[in-house]
Amino acid sequence: MTTAADVVALLTGRGQTLAVAESLTGGLVSGAVTAVPGASRVLRGSVTAYATEVKRELLGVDADLLAARGAVDEDVARAMAGGVRRVLGADWGIATTGVAGPEPQDGQPVGTVFVAVVGPGETGRTRRLALSGDRAGIREGSVAGVLDLLMGEVAAQLPDDARAKDTEQRGGF
Repeated sequence: MTTAADVVALLTGRGQTLAVAESLTGGLVSGAVTAVPGASRVLRGSVTAYATEVKRELLGVDADLLAARGAVDEDVARAMAGGVRRVLGADWGIATTGVAGPEPQDGQPVGTVFVAVVGPGETGRTRRLALSGDRAGIREGSVAGVLDLLMGEVAAQLPDDARAKDTEQRGGF
């Protein structure tokens, strides 16, 4: 499992920066990153976009998309990651949106989470997580899920020889 320390170390080594957009995690992702010594070298900032209008007005998530699908959506997560990357001027943007409970939201059951990463060249990925447990467990699982996704995308952009060395040192991803 990827830790925030792994992310900080990899981004520091590459001289790259990170911006975080969070909804259901409410600051847990940026909190995990800032708990790591040296995080100031990589973290540009974060936006806790809990309200739908903040996603739209600050992060630039399309209003029609939000109206049609709600905030708990794969494309919304990707737009949040791209938006925070642009707004905060980072190399990488990551985002979390989902339902931590106790009630379903936007037609999605509790535990439905979308995490996203957008990197250089606006390339990115999203992942749907189906988490179980209580509210705290779902939020913590979301943090782990977005950090894993980020680590995979950053590592995928490493040259093959650097990726092989990194995998040897870390034991794989």
